[in-house]
Amino acid sequence: MSEDKQEQIANLNLDRSTSDFRYAEDYAYDAGVGLNENVVRYISKVKDEPQWILDFRLKALKIFLEKENPTHWASERLDELDYSKIRYYLAKGAKKKKTWEEVPEDVKRTFERLGVPEQERAFLAGVDAQFDSESAYSNMKENLQKDGVIFVDSTEGLKKYPDIFRPWFGKVIAPSDNKFSALNSAVFSGGSFIYVPKGVKVMQPLQAYFRINAESFGQFERTLIIADEGSELMYMEGCTAPKYDTGTLHSAVVELVALKGAKIQYVTVQNWSDNVYNLVTKRGEAAEDAQIRWIDCNIGSGLTMKYPAVVLKGKRARGEVISIALANRGQHQDTGAKMIHLADDTTSNVVSKSVSISDGRASYRGLVYIPGNVKNCRNNTVCDALLVNENSRTDTYPAIECSGENNSVQHEASVSKLSAEQIFYMRQRGLSETEAMSLSVNGFVNDLIKEFPMEYSVELKRLIELEMEGSVG
Repeated sequence: MSEDKQEQIANLNLDRSTSDFRYAEDYAYDAGVGLNENVVRYISKVKDEPQWILDFRLKALKIFLEKENPTHWASERLDELDYSKIRYYLAKGAKKKKTWEEVPEDVKRTFERLGVPEQERAFLAGVDAQFDSESAYSNMKENLQKDGVIFVDSTEGLKKYPDIFRPWFGKVIAPSDNKFSALNSAVFSGGSFIYVPKGVKVMQPLQAYFRINAESFGQFERTLIIADEGSELMYMEGCTAPKYDTGTLHSAVVELVALKGAKIQYVTVQNWSDNVYNLVTKRGEAAEDAQIRWIDCNIGSGLTMKYPAVVLKGKRARGEVISIALANRGQHQDTGAKMIHLADDTTSNVVSKSVSISDGRASYRGLVYIPGNVKNCRNNTVCDALLVNENSRTDTYPAIECSGENNSVQHEASVSKLSAEQIFYMRQRGLSETEAMSLSVNGFVNDLIKEFPMEYSVELKRLIELEMEGSVG
């Protein structure tokens, strides 16, 4: 590996300890604690939104208040979350900056410690960095701007580009979809809006970085990505927060639209602290000959509920989810995928691997739906789980509905324990027990780690090694 590539990887700083810091809170806008209509109106007023957005928010708030927590998904952990103690909007009030030098000093120091400016210079086509409720920095290379690519935060997107933004906003994921999509729709702030024009291929990744700094805070970014006909892009997001004794909530909504022949890759590396409730709704719609690919790594948070979905609406559309989940002490990673086949000759692929350490729990929850009015559709799902300790836990909850003409679904699942013989063999070659266990776990997920961009894949191996420390016994 070249020295330049090694330096890029070193600058990523995805280590959990690297992100466990905070700065004093100094906010110009604070909606207070708890959620009611006044909070929603306050957010909309601060953001100077048009009436249709306020109406959208208020309708979503009503849906949220009427819906109960899911009773069949990690319900025992959700009952611990007190919505009345969360702060739903915090912002410094400074105008979003286009250069790192202009960013407020404490925010700039945060992202410098996380290595974001170095990543931008090294290999990214554009960056949007969000601090608590609002974007603090956003920039994109000039050649993409000349090609007509739009990469801004969602607030700027709905104000400057309503003709593109509004027709798709809330159409892939409605507020009524689930309790947390309703919550996001009521109080959303920040997130990315991307539009790639017809035939434009963005060769370098665009990245957003989401940082929670405040205690007892909720971050509710909303992302909308539209890839026009024949276009291509890769979008990467990173997520961190310091550890607090109180619960922190992250509830995002991500909507992807891949029009005819377009390709979208969406890469997530989640490294939240273990006091974060990560309750996310992500879904994409793929038109004729389009492709949507979710590449997902979940390492941090106390509870994650995330099931990236692809709705295959056009003939020969393709959807794929590549997922890694690592549940350490006290964590529950409830992750999976949903594939909805609504057109002929569509294909989908799901590959999921999970690792449970100490008393950590990893769950795969999947849905494959192929109705009787489509034909020649294919799905392949593979779920593999590795248990590291005696009290580790894993569960698989697949839901499959397949009918119609010449459609097929394959589902394969396996659960294994870390091999004592393998650990013994490696220890005889001079490795410590922790090193041997780390090597085994990395070997288990190695084929999926290769699917991540080079800038992430090596660092993910190091993250797994750090998670394995203290897992012996």
